[in-house]
Amino acid sequence: MLLYEVTLHVDPALAAAVEVHMRREHIPDIVATGCFQRISFDRAVSTLYRTSYEAKDEADLDRYLRQHAPRLRAAFQAHFPTGVTLTRETWTPLERWGDALAR
Repeated sequence: MLLYEVTLHVDPALAAAVEVHMRREHIPDIVATGCFQRISFDRAVSTLYRTSYEAKDEADLDRYLRQHAPRLRAAFQAHFPTGVTLTRETWTPLERWGDALAR
């Protein structure tokens, strides 16, 4: 499994519009690619967001980056040509805790 994370630093005047766009258009378009098993969209403060995409393996992430990312990035850029700064990182999970903690 790989995690592909995109952090968005958003101009305060655009924050509400970016959040709506991400939830109603951008992320559903990414879900439709079939490249990810799970996607989460989080907010730290009113102008800082993170989207985490969980890919089954490197092949799925590479397929997304080659076949879908250029189009989806261009569409996002068309909606928000200024006021949003993005950083992108790929993470390899080393260990996870979760279900066992609930016991």
